[in-house]
Amino acid sequence: MRRFVLIVVAAAAAAIVMTKVEAAELPAFPRAGLVVQDSPLRGAPRDTASLQAQMGRGEALEIRGERGDHWQVWDYRRERGGWLRKGQVLLVPRGEGATAELMSQLRLARQQWGTEGLGLGLAAAYVQAATKDEMAGPGGAEALDAMGTFAERIADRASLRDAKPTEGQLAAQMDVAARYGLKFEQFEVDEGRVQVCYDGDVFRRLLATAATPEQRVRAALALTRPDCLNPRATVREAEARDQWRQQVLAQVDGASLPVHWKNRLLMRRASVSASLAFAQARRNPGGAGGEATPALVEFAGITPTELTEDDQPAYNDAAMRVNAARWLGTSAAARDFGAVQLSLQAGTDGERCVVLSEAGKPVARRCSWGQVALASASLNREGRALALAVQPLDGWRELWLFIREPGKGGGWRIEVMPPAPAQPGLGVAEFAGWVPGGQQLLVAREFRAEGKYRRSFEVVSLAGLATERQSPEPALLGAFQRWSDPAWRGSSPIRR
Repeated sequence: MRRFVLIVVAAAAAAIVMTKVEAAELPAFPRAGLVVQDSPLRGAPRDTASLQAQMGRGEALEIRGERGDHWQVWDYRRERGGWLRKGQVLLVPRGEGATAELMSQLRLARQQWGTEGLGLGLAAAYVQAATKDEMAGPGGAEALDAMGTFAERIADRASLRDAKPTEGQLAAQMDVAARYGLKFEQFEVDEGRVQVCYDGDVFRRLLATAATPEQRVRAALALTRPDCLNPRATVREAEARDQWRQQVLAQVDGASLPVHWKNRLLMRRASVSASLAFAQARRNPGGAGGEATPALVEFAGITPTELTEDDQPAYNDAAMRVNAARWLGTSAAARDFGAVQLSLQAGTDGERCVVLSEAGKPVARRCSWGQVALASASLNREGRALALAVQPLDGWRELWLFIREPGKGGGWRIEVMPPAPAQPGLGVAEFAGWVPGGQQLLVAREFRAEGKYRRSFEVVSLAGLATERQSPEPALLGAFQRWSDPAWRGSSPIRR
């Protein structure tokens, strides 16, 4: 394996590189050091001396001398010298056993939040001091894993709603990370919030090493984070990105993982497969691809009893994304219910139009650029209402209702029930059964949109689509116990 030194900037390399000889033969100076706390660089060995620069935790320095309680240091990046208190600088170990000592210090820093800058410096020092064999072995993989974890923690902190990445300790940490060659991407998301993400270069390199299964799955999950997907990507860019994400996740052997890590891997695989199926179906309607089966298989492999509390939001999101796509790949160009018929027709500009006919005569029509699943259509026993699943967006599926107006010779109206009265995010509104009498239907809804999450099971009036009764669990509603559709009970992920 080629020695990995690209992540260490020239300034750090100049400060850390040491000739590997016996410790007794090494001169006292120069020595490499790391700043262990945010400190002022002074022009003289006194606390009242002029301020030369403000040093951030984790910055690499060259120590050139000492006087009393101060080190005389040189900052290659700023091309400036000065003095720091000895307690503010960690001497980088050298000679035999240096890498073992650095690894111990790195493990300690990894367990402490707020030490990300110092941790990056220690990881860079390990990379520089390690031999080719050490970098190709467990130590090298652990150092890369730690470096990527530190970068992710910095990015997560910078993505908080009240974060100020250009001020204070956070700005210092991001500056230190940049000096070690780590890059961050950012884009605006909901309500002006900025999402900051590490670009993942270290994790990509980690997957090419002899990493442990847990290190590999951490790297794969970091590289495929859904919150780090650019929301302004084009359709082609999004599909190519999901194909790459699928390839990354395929590099991890789930069979060798503890069950909670396997669950996380399967949740991510299911979500990516569902997104990719929608992209393929949209690009090639009615053709090959766009099958929801892989996503459903991955989701079925999850062990719900082994989910941690932290995993629950990701599990809910995976369920919604898979559920939204579960009708993809079902081939049905028309449905004949005897009294009424459904068919698909080509519309303008790539739209697909659903046509409801009676005795061969069209009586209602609605078009969409989404994926219309005629296989999902269900007509109630009275023949006066029909439900249909339509997926207009990745992870967002609506319920279309064709309802006959009351009275003799009444026409048909078409109503659309979205997962939530909000901007589309992630969610499903689906048919769950007909209530005898032709006045009500059962609807299951789940969504995460505009910062809110909700799951509900509802008894809805066909007259005005008002919710008459609802519950967070279907078992608490008698109508769901008696009248829910058997196919829905057996296949819908919302009943998890």
